[in-house]
Amino acid sequence: MIVKPPVNVQDPFFHSLRHEDATVEVLLINGESRVGRLKRFDKFAVVLEVSGVEEMVYKHAIASIRADRPAPAPPAP
Repeated sequence: MIVKPPVNVQDPFFHSLRHEDATVEVLLINGESRVGRLKRFDKFAVVLEVSGVEEMVYKHAIASIRADRPAPAPPAP
């Protein structure tokens, strides 16, 4: 049996958002929305800069994250 490592989609997504200094909208599970720039992240939380103030949001409270940028083009065949 071949054991494959788990796929990590979060880290590349967060790294690109932070590197591009993109504006993101974070929708929380309670319905609130936070709009800001991603400053830092780890396994459990993200730090957003919202109106010049840093806010830490725990990942278990996040429903979705939307970037304010176009999706990257698919790789050429």
